[in-house]
Amino acid sequence: MDHCHTILQLLPYKTPFLFVDRFLQIDENGASGEYTFRKEEFFYQGHFPDQPITPGVILTETMAQIGLVGLGIFLTKAHESKEKKNFVFTSSDVEFLKEVLPEEKVKVSSEKIYFRLGKLKCKVQMWNEEGERVAKGVLAGMMV
Repeated sequence: MDHCHTILQLLPYKTPFLFVDRFLQIDENGASGEYTFRKEEFFYQGHFPDQPITPGVILTETMAQIGLVGLGIFLTKAHESKEKKNFVFTSSDVEFLKEVLPEEKVKVSSEKIYFRLGKLKCKVQMWNEEGERVAKGVLAGMMV
């Protein structure tokens, strides 16, 4: 069974607020996935309209959806029962290193720091297609 595809279907987001195209890998230690920021995304209309760049809050959300929420769904075994569970994003400490432009594909990977009592904390990183790290940080959340 392809748990990466199942977990994608179980994410509690829909377009225009789904920032995961696909998961590449998910296991008990972390997750990775990809997303392409399309030029039609709603936030580019107002975030520097003449020279749009992806807002940091959207980069953080992308890292959370792939590296935290997807991993949380796997760790709670919700993908085995196909039961939708909501995962609340509780904190972030993210550093942005490079800008992400429209039509850029990014790869996100996370490494579990801990998962206990329904709370998950991860180290998360994002790279562009050239392999340059564009953001890194620590994210936390919990199942509700």
